[in-house]
Amino acid sequence: MSERTVQVTVNGVPHAAAVEARRTLTDFLRDDLRLTGTHVGCEHGVCGACTVLLDGEAVRACLLLAVQVDGREIRTIEGLATGEQLHPLQEALRDCHSFQCGFCTPGFVMTAVALLEEGATPTEEELREELSGNLCRCTGYQSIVAGVAEAVQRVNGGTAR
Repeated sequence: MSERTVQVTVNGVPHAAAVEARRTLTDFLRDDLRLTGTHVGCEHGVCGACTVLLDGEAVRACLLLAVQVDGREIRTIEGLATGEQLHPLQEALRDCHSFQCGFCTPGFVMTAVALLEEGATPTEEELREELSGNLCRCTGYQSIVAGVAEAVQRVNGGTAR
C-alpha cells in the first residue's frame, strides 16, 4: 500500500500521520485520531452522519480521502464545546429536545454550525432545505428544525421567518 504523510489541524490541534492513499477522512478521524463523534452511516454521502467542517465548509467525510485534506483545517463535533460549556447550537438543540437516539446528531450539528457561522437568518423553509441532506430515522424533523431556529435566534439575533 502507498502511504503519504498528511498534516492537518483538527479542532485547533495540529496532527501529522502516515495514511494509506485510499483511507477515508472518516476512518482517519475515527481510527487514527480517535475522534469518534464523526459517525459512519451510509458511506455514500447520502445520510450526512459524517459531516465535518473543512476550512469552515460542511463536507461529507466519507467522500473525502485523508490525503485530500493535507494542510487544511477540520472541525468535528468534538471541537464545538469549550470545556463543559456547550456551543450555543448544542444548547438550543438540547433545550428543544431535538434528537432521540443521537446517531445523526453530529452531522446535523456540523451542518447547522456552518449555517450559523455564515450569520444567516433563514426562514423555516430555508432551514429545512439546508438540513435536507441529513437523514434522521427517529424524529419527524420538526424538533431538529425548531432547535436550529432557536440557535439562529440566540447566536445571530434573528428568528427563523
